[in-house]
Amino acid sequence: MSRLSLDDLNPAIRNVQYAVRGELAIKAEQYRIKLQQNPTSTGLPFNHIISSNIGNPQQKGLDQPPLTFVRQVAALMEYRDLKNLALHVFPKDVIARADELWEEIGSIGAYSHSQGVPLIRKHVAEFIQARDGHPANPDHIFLTGGASAGVSLLISMLISEPGKSGILIPIPQYPLYTATLAQFSGVPVPYYLDETNEWSTSASEIRSLLEKTRQEGKIQPKALVIINPGNPTGSLLDRKTQEEIIDLCYQYNLVLLADEVYQTNLHRRATHPFTSFKKVVVESGKDVALVSFHSISKGVFGECGRRGGYFECTNINDDVIAMMYKMVSVGLCPPLQGQIGVDCMVRPPKEGDESYALWKKETDAIHKALAQRTAHMAAALNAVEGVGCVDSPGALYLYPRIYLSRKAVEAAKAAGKEPDAFYALALLDATGICVVPGSGFGQKEGEYHYRLTCLCPGVEEYVGKLVEFHDDFMKKYPNA
Repeated sequence: MSRLSLDDLNPAIRNVQYAVRGELAIKAEQYRIKLQQNPTSTGLPFNHIISSNIGNPQQKGLDQPPLTFVRQVAALMEYRDLKNLALHVFPKDVIARADELWEEIGSIGAYSHSQGVPLIRKHVAEFIQARDGHPANPDHIFLTGGASAGVSLLISMLISEPGKSGILIPIPQYPLYTATLAQFSGVPVPYYLDETNEWSTSASEIRSLLEKTRQEGKIQPKALVIINPGNPTGSLLDRKTQEEIIDLCYQYNLVLLADEVYQTNLHRRATHPFTSFKKVVVESGKDVALVSFHSISKGVFGECGRRGGYFECTNINDDVIAMMYKMVSVGLCPPLQGQIGVDCMVRPPKEGDESYALWKKETDAIHKALAQRTAHMAAALNAVEGVGCVDSPGALYLYPRIYLSRKAVEAAKAAGKEPDAFYALALLDATGICVVPGSGFGQKEGEYHYRLTCLCPGVEEYVGKLVEFHDDFMKKYPNA
């Protein structure tokens, strides 16, 4: 009997690439293990790994503190006896929240409704209505194991003709989209963001792309992905652009997939506010099919490991929603602690609640730290010759462009690497800083970038290492 081999697997899986946890992350983990096993004699020029490759706020080394309210509610749902064993420890509003959820859910060791706990979906609908000023239907809301699960479900359902069904995705993009398209044999249709204008989205360019695709007749565009605020760019769409995108989706019969998981990560709210696509679609009066995604992994929550999120369907037929329900029921239900996290996200403590003062103190501190780090890092990188960086108004990342010499590009090709991956590997080897090369997100031919998070503490030392490395790299590979 022969062993299972790659030839026995679904060939679509071989095309899946996910740069955020790719070669750089694997090598960084090898270094991390080496440092743990023998910290005094590794021969490495650094003593710890800085995981700047992924938006994982509570990861060891990044250490964003969890929000007390969320953890207290989770604790009482996990172990009900704590309420009596730890008298006078939990605030009254925490106890009331846990009691309300327990009455609805019971033990979190049991399956819930496949679409998510009905009471929590009701609370999500109330959150959406308060945010947008328009009603939301709990029956059109699905709780999910993180936003990624919802994205994967929708893309899998939209690929009606493998090898022909296309999804328009922004470049640069979050690799989840190309990975999921590869998995389900969908076709990515890339449209490019404008780096010279804060990574803005051009509706006219998307229209030109759609016309070209329609004339060629090889790909059938089914949906348009918007990431707002952007990942990896941190860009925010203005209302006018959102309206133009909705017009495009209406004209070309596209489903609008709105990835809005960073909607509370706003560093300059006065000039770069967030407006949901749900609000703009409803106020446009156009019958545009919209699916909006949100998550507890980002924002100020950072509860990535709990796997909690939701998506809302707008202008989607009931029979299609029934098909979505059938598909999610195959997985039985999303994680209960993730669902509880969603409830805490959409119903945080209110002014006057016992937990409110601490909640506000904790969330204000996180917002302030992220905004300060982002501005400091962008300014420092922009002061370096051969680096250009848009000061992101949102999300958790910067996406600097690096101007590499011909000598560096040739050295990368000789090593069998993309030039920015070659640069990022050298950065990891020299400093222990793990970033994601721009080639993993997509970029224009002949351009090179990398993505790094703004979550890392000790930003002065961290950015100092980036600057020092870049100077050394450019000396090693100078312009001719």
